[in-house]
Amino acid sequence: MIVVIYAHPYPAHSRACAALLGAIRGRPDVDVRSLYDLYPDFDIDGAAEREALERARLVVWLHPMYWYSVPALLKHWFDHVLIKGWAHGDGARALAGKDCLWVTTTGGGEDAFTPAGRHRHPFDAFEPPMRQTAQYCGMNWLAPIAVRGSHEVAAEALREAGAGLNARLDEWAAASKGRG
Repeated sequence: MIVVIYAHPYPAHSRACAALLGAIRGRPDVDVRSLYDLYPDFDIDGAAEREALERARLVVWLHPMYWYSVPALLKHWFDHVLIKGWAHGDGARALAGKDCLWVTTTGGGEDAFTPAGRHRHPFDAFEPPMRQTAQYCGMNWLAPIAVRGSHEVAAEALREAGAGLNARLDEWAAASKGRG
């Protein structure tokens, strides 16, 4: 089972996240948890979210990058779901051994993520907080997927990105058969 934690505060304005989500939404092995649909009041049901994660073998965090991080509701979700004693801490093993895939979109294109670009750093410089969150919970970090320049990328490139994500999930499913 693949659980996708989807967090886009303005999904009607999304091109890139919508393309990625649309490419995988119909998969029988995918459970999409659209946080802004489920919790518009930010009142997260931690028990329900933990139950969904317990069923997963792969957890996907899918969201647009906001201020070099995650949208507010996803940060709130981390705080209320990945709690000590369940996701981390002495004896906490609920997520240990599960795989984690970070899928994000950025407004800035490839050139924005260079020393001379708008963000002054390569995209990889923004990965450590996400990777550490997963690894702190005992999860296996998979190489992330980032769709850059989401405001201007061509529709065909978005379709290709969605197909690429779908293929990546197929590869993961094939490689994980017979594991835990």
